[in-house]
Amino acid sequence: MATLIFTPQLARFTAAPLVHTDALTLRAGLEAAFLGNPRLRAYLLDEQGCLRPNVAIFIDGHAVRDHVRLDTPLTAHSKVHILQALSGG
Repeated sequence: MATLIFTPQLARFTAAPLVHTDALTLRAGLEAAFLGNPRLRAYLLDEQGCLRPNVAIFIDGHAVRDHVRLDTPLTAHSKVHILQALSGG
């Protein structure tokens, strides 16, 4: 099962535990996480269902580039790290 790992910063706003899922795409994996915590959706996705600009996702160490479809494939061993992008100096 793929594992979704949320940054500790999200825990300041809403529960974001590890999620284990048999989803085949990133979007399906995120939807599985949202079933457990619907509030998490608003922190990660905008009103059109696209990834918010301040959120970065890495699948097996590779940055997700498509922030709209979120159809990047997941495998049974994928590690998905979801974090808030940092900005500033």
